[in-house]
Amino acid sequence: MDAIISVRNLKKSFTTEEVLKGISFDVHKNEKIAIIGTSGCGKSTTLRCINLLEFPTDGEILFHGENILKLKNLNQYRAKVGMVFQNFNLFNNLTVLDNCVLGQMKVLKKSREEAVEEAKKQLGKVGMLNYAGQAVTTLSGGQKQRVAIARTLCMNPEVILFDEPTSALDPEMTGEVLKVIKDLALEGMTMIIVTHEMKFAEGVADKVLFMDKGVVVEEGAPEVILENPKEERTRQFLKRFIEK
Repeated sequence: MDAIISVRNLKKSFTTEEVLKGISFDVHKNEKIAIIGTSGCGKSTTLRCINLLEFPTDGEILFHGENILKLKNLNQYRAKVGMVFQNFNLFNNLTVLDNCVLGQMKVLKKSREEAVEEAKKQLGKVGMLNYAGQAVTTLSGGQKQRVAIARTLCMNPEVILFDEPTSALDPEMTGEVLKVIKDLALEGMTMIIVTHEMKFAEGVADKVLFMDKGVVVEEGAPEVILENPKEERTRQFLKRFIEK
């Protein structure tokens, strides 16, 4: 089966620091990939390159076989490969509903009526329809993240990139956001999740990538990587979570 996204020898440097040193992996339809690793190992940079928020220094990113580095219309691509950020990235001057309507009208060229209908559907899916008329600034962190997920779903993406979606949340809110992501996984959404929630990764992912110092150290099924890793670096990283 052809991959939806293929990352080939991806490299990224910021001035003199090489953050990614040749990352390669494939993402197939309905696959859930969890990327784990220490802070600063390049996990978030990998996602930001896939969404072209950072431009790679070298390598290729293919979307259905087409090199995205040569795309003319990035907004259309980003609609198909949506991203959910650590810090929500919502428009604070808009209501919950309008946060979910704006992209549909601008990028997908929908009428306001169509966009509102879709927004209500997706807000209902994440349990936020009752907040549609509220200002984003009145919401809790967990509520903001659920709105951010609904906004992404409104664009009808093929793949969603989650960049540590619970790192800014307290434990109770973490649970409610992870449940939404888990439900999407059960529905068959293709996703790449950068996370430090090991139990969640084990329960949701088809494949786990462990990154360290800008490289993929090992990858495989969750039960292999998280319970019986081959590499010493992986074992040392996972020790911290076992000891908690």
